Amino acid sequence: MQIMIDRETIDRIYAAANIVDIVGDYVTLKRAGTNYKACCPFHNEKTPSFVVSPAKGLFKCFGCGKGGNAVTFLMEHERITYPEALKMVAKRYGIEVHEKELSPEEEQRHDDRESMFTLNSWAQEYFANYLHNNSEGLSVGMSYFRQKRGMSDATIRKFGLGFCPAKGDQMSQDALKAGYKEQYLLSTGLSLRSERNNGLYDRFRDRVMFPIHNISGRVVGFGGRTLRTDKQVAKYQNSPESEIYSKKHELYGLYFAKKAIQQMDYAIMVEGYTDVISMHQSGVENVVASSGTSLTTEQIRLLARFTRNITVIYDGDSAGIHASLRGIDMILKEGLNVRVVLLPEPEDPDSFARSHTADELQQFITENEQDFLAFKAKLLLKEAQGDPIKKASLISDMVQSVAQIPDPIQRAVYIKECAHTMDVDENILISEVARKRLSTTGDRETDEFLRRQANRVQQETVATAPEVIYQKQITAGSGTDTLEHELVKYLLKYGHRSFDFKEGANMVSCNVADVIFTELGADNIVFRNKTYAKIMETYHEKWLETGIGVEVPLHLFISHEDPDVCNTTVNLLTEEDNYVPSQLWMKKDIHVESEAEMLATGVPKAVTLYKSKVVEEIIKQLQEKLSQPDLSEEEQEDLLKRFTNYNKVKVAISQKLKRLIL
Repeated sequence: MQIMIDRETIDRIYAAANIVDIVGDYVTLKRAGTNYKACCPFHNEKTPSFVVSPAKGLFKCFGCGKGGNAVTFLMEHERITYPEALKMVAKRYGIEVHEKELSPEEEQRHDDRESMFTLNSWAQEYFANYLHNNSEGLSVGMSYFRQKRGMSDATIRKFGLGFCPAKGDQMSQDALKAGYKEQYLLSTGLSLRSERNNGLYDRFRDRVMFPIHNISGRVVGFGGRTLRTDKQVAKYQNSPESEIYSKKHELYGLYFAKKAIQQMDYAIMVEGYTDVISMHQSGVENVVASSGTSLTTEQIRLLARFTRNITVIYDGDSAGIHASLRGIDMILKEGLNVRVVLLPEPEDPDSFARSHTADELQQFITENEQDFLAFKAKLLLKEAQGDPIKKASLISDMVQSVAQIPDPIQRAVYIKECAHTMDVDENILISEVARKRLSTTGDRETDEFLRRQANRVQQETVATAPEVIYQKQITAGSGTDTLEHELVKYLLKYGHRSFDFKEGANMVSCNVADVIFTELGADNIVFRNKTYAKIMETYHEKWLETGIGVEVPLHLFISHEDPDVCNTTVNLLTEEDNYVPSQLWMKKDIHVESEAEMLATGVPKAVTLYKSKVVEEIIKQLQEKLSQPDLSEEEQEDLLKRFTNYNKVKVAISQKLKRLIL
């Protein structure tokens, strides 16, 4: 038996790990656009070529070539093993790690987790199919989504919305008929045990369904909303905590929003499922929700991997503003910037998004957002209304929030603003914040606030260079490992993209991942390089779930449990291009190959060359076997037949290669 750290703990470690904080302990990082730069800690250099991307959770040195994630950085820098690096990160974030042998029971637990994921995926498709194709789903569920919520069919399909039959046990019975086990129906919470007859019945019966995806797009749970007006029936029913679902670790909509959050460098936080969906439909996609639960540190850290800026939208008549203030203090404590938008009464994000365009929404947010602490001060002052006792309580409340901010310069700015807004001596606030931090964090501040102007640091902003299309020359002389390298790179960077390929006199639309998997799968070809093979296998599993044209999340590879996969992925994604067209060419109107043209040429050529190499090696092995003495007639005949067939394949591939090269 083998000693290991369980996958769930590893996932928690990766979710908590902030690569900027960890690498920042070893080098001085300076902001460069959305990334950070430094002189590489692994080799001597004067000009910084070491880049850290907080959004992708990776580092890469373009000088010495080293790259990876937070865990592999510690492995390289500290010269420690993978489990030791995991434990270092876990200790930093207070995550308890139990190292133990992988027992048969733990192997079973791993299998159970995968079975739960598989069942949830089936259930999501089942609910969606019932919504779109069953008379009950159409009349009840689809009417709610289309008419009451104004959702388009495209939006409904994008978020995988569905409906659970009203008949008490229909979904459970259909799942059992489909071969899914009772224990997983109970452990995922899709079904409940009846006390009356000990049978199963559906937790979400007669509810519209909202699948909850984790950051990599797998369905971990569901939210079900009743359409009944009976107040004794809970409006929302959510999946219970399970091996694969923990409310405090998930943000609804993050899987769909993370790219937009990264591009816009800020996230909008709302309350519910329909708030997120309506804003997406209106064209504002950088939005997530805590799904009605109290905001947690784990959710904040998850979001902080993509941006340091959060805008919270409150309903116009929200009674829950005070209740959410504590959650925003937690965001401040994690070092993020928080702004607030208050919608006009009686609007909520769902209704407001449905009645406004994306441009109108963005304009409203830009014109009405205000700094959280200024918002909180005005809110509390309005309630105090000149009452000195209430005002004293207000000052204490504001000190509590300001003391959460880890950056001393930001604290200094906020203290100055709060002192002005509340008409309080600034030195009193300085003293109170220092005392609060001393008692809660042990941070011994004395006169650092008084020296804040002298200690201001200007952050360096470096424009990020535009991405250049990857173009590398591969020839018939390229080795098997080089070709596997190219195919994996095409898959990771462009697997979801399409290109037009000329087949005879016709143009055929092709998908990159589909071409690679179809061509190699037809001949049962498996990569020789174990790391490339593992990347291919991981991509293929996710690709089968998502379907053609959907981007497979790079997070699956960058935070993979195998450090070799992490490092190889980073290297593939950050390789410098061999060929970059000069600006002079563009000025002279010399044709520069587009991405679609590059894929149409490169992908078929790389696949065909690779198949050619594999066939050549098989033919060589057959020749060696044929030359062996003492072969029986049957063995010789079988080998000759295979030899002839592979030679025919070789000729066909050679002819195809000539056409591709021409």
